[in-house]
Amino acid sequence: MNALVTMAAEVPENPLIPPIPELVIGLIAFFIVFGILAKKLLPNINKVLDERRKQIEGRMEEAEALQAEAQQVLADYRAQLADARHEAARLRQEAQEQGATLIAEMRAEGQRQREEIIAAGHAQIEADRKQAAQSLRQDVGKLATDLAGKLVGESLEDHARQSRTIDRFLDEIEAKAASDATKAEAGR
Repeated sequence: MNALVTMAAEVPENPLIPPIPELVIGLIAFFIVFGILAKKLLPNINKVLDERRKQIEGRMEEAEALQAEAQQVLADYRAQLADARHEAARLRQEAQEQGATLIAEMRAEGQRQREEIIAAGHAQIEADRKQAAQSLRQDVGKLATDLAGKLVGESLEDHARQSRTIDRFLDEIEAKAASDATKAEAGR
């Protein structure tokens, strides 16, 4: 055996291969530490990992719920915006219709006022014409009476007689003017 010991002493040991007793002791120590860690530390690690996973899942669910709520709010906002645009268009249309109606009413009122003014003007002209005719009749009568008085040589100051004479004279003039007008129309 000496020969084996000397041979073993001569063979250099491989540093990568540990001696068997060290290997056995190392494996036993490894399993003891592994068992202690598996019983004490592993449940705590799994518990922390489960809590963290649940928190992450909860936050993801909250984020999805918030995103769904944001989508709903956006859809509501767009619907309200569309309603507001429709309402604005409707109000604009109503305002245009009311404006057109108001313009038509104002034109009708202006037309009515114009006709009233024209009618009042015609009435005023007619009244002025009658007053001028009356004044002219009186002036013509006075001149005719004065002239007749000078021709006859006596005064025709009697008012009743003067009025009758003037009226008869003017009626004859008007009748002659009317007959001349009918002859002129017949000649056309």
